[in-house]
Amino acid sequence: MEETISLKELFQTLRKRLFLIISVALIAMIVIGVVSYFVLTPIYKSSTQILVNQAKEDQSVYNYNEVQTNVQLISTYSVILKSSAILNEVKNDLELNISVAELNDKITVESAQNSQIMTISVTDPDPAIALDIANKTAEVFENEIKDIMSVDNVTILPLADDQENQSPVSPNPPLNIAIAGIVGLLLGVGLAFILEYLDNTVKNEQDIEKLLGLPVLGAITIIDENFDAKTREKNSGRMRGAS
Repeated sequence: MEETISLKELFQTLRKRLFLIISVALIAMIVIGVVSYFVLTPIYKSSTQILVNQAKEDQSVYNYNEVQTNVQLISTYSVILKSSAILNEVKNDLELNISVAELNDKITVESAQNSQIMTISVTDPDPAIALDIANKTAEVFENEIKDIMSVDNVTILPLADDQENQSPVSPNPPLNIAIAGIVGLLLGVGLAFILEYLDNTVKNEQDIEKLLGLPVLGAITIIDENFDAKTREKNSGRMRGAS
């Protein structure tokens, strides 16, 4: 006989295991909250921008081909900027106690499509160090690219002064806790259904019908012994009164 589960039974299972589901979600949120606030190291991000644009005597003249050339050069510049030729000098100037490979991992270079602007972003547990690396990398690149590519089309754009006072980009405790709560609820629901599936005890008439595949014709109720004794005593009193 094929066994089917109704929506009513599903909701009954969730209601019966509601405490378990909520407990799992709360435990997950507490654990992730503690890890996010007290275990994970905050990471800060600082950025600087570089404009790739050939210097011209007549700034009113717009040369489309020259702009496209500068845009295409950005891909090459992105590779050069993260090369050892640049990062070695950055490391030495700032006296960083890390390898060039580790410094490379801290730096990302991005540019919007068809844009002449490169954005250099640096992540580090210390916001001041992140800002120093971003500034120094842009400065070294601006100086070295003239010799490497024999061009003078790089300009560093002014930076914001408050990057050292910014909030960390990771971790994000509120977001982590919210995700942990959702995942905890899903795990709690899954655990509730697993426990319900493994529970093969007979509790009521419906369980008997499912187990035997036969209809229940009758049921014997549980008689309270104290109630039965009180009833007999009461009946005995009435009989003595009648006699």
